[in-house]
Amino acid sequence: MPIPLSQRTPSGPRRRTLLASTAGVVLLSGCSDGPDDAGATGSTPSAADRARARAARESRELAARYEAVMAAHPAFTARLRPLRDATVRHAEAFGGTPGKASPTASASASPSASASASASASQPPVVPADGKEALAGLATAERKLADGRARALLSLPGELARLLASVAAAGAAHAYLLTEGEG
Repeated sequence: MPIPLSQRTPSGPRRRTLLASTAGVVLLSGCSDGPDDAGATGSTPSAADRARARAARESRELAARYEAVMAAHPAFTARLRPLRDATVRHAEAFGGTPGKASPTASASASPSASASASASASQPPVVPADGKEALAGLATAERKLADGRARALLSLPGELARLLASVAAAGAAHAYLLTEGEG
């Protein structure tokens, strides 16, 4: 004798359907670029735009520091040039202009950014006379910048957060390469 199936028709959607639709809505809403992400407010730049400008400025300043160390310690030029070139490419990826840190390159970001950029551009980085100390200073700067970027990416939208994470990882690798060979 076959077991009769329940004649009761489920009222409303099934539990699996609700869970699948809720998960889909959450995933889609988390990945969309809405007007808040695009900085459509007009006069003030969005948090993402400010973070992008800050990251570009910091990369240009780090590239200038690499240049200063290469000028003070020419023996390290072959070792430092690829790292400096990668740092310049990072600045370009964030929308910065190639080359040294300059007040005109970041003047459009914000008045406070241009003030700090002009202050840093007017004073070249101080390079220790000892080559090992100069490399250690670069490694420390790379590490601090990578750590700061890793903290900042948690509050940024998807694509910019991925870019910042990638550049932070590259900075950590640079710090390792700069300290490679130490006891």
